[in-house]
Amino acid sequence: QVQLVESGGGLVQPGGSLRLSCATTGIIFRLNAMGWYRQAPGKQRELVAFITRLGSTNYADSVKDRFTISRDNAKNTVYLQMNSLKPEDTAVYYCNVRVVSKDYWGQGTQVIVSS
Repeated sequence: QVQLVESGGGLVQPGGSLRLSCATTGIIFRLNAMGWYRQAPGKQRELVAFITRLGSTNYADSVKDRFTISRDNAKNTVYLQMNSLKPEDTAVYYCNVRVVSKDYWGQGTQVIVSS
């Protein structure tokens, strides 16, 4: 049974930082690429950052140079370090893995950037 559990969201002022974590069970973590997505109210879910099993990364243009995705294969966990946060980063952030053409999602963690 695949499970993804996000944590680390919260309320932060513009310019602040947060680190999101996504702990996984039920998959061979080191063999899977992982992604972070977000969904703002009234908008479609969008890809924020992606990391391959070998550690190559890709980012949405809107978060490049501010966000960093990383993984710890020993802990079966993927992280998203978010710096220089902006109000437009406000969203529910979801962790994703695709296993045998099926997408699995966590429950999401809310990030609110506001003064």
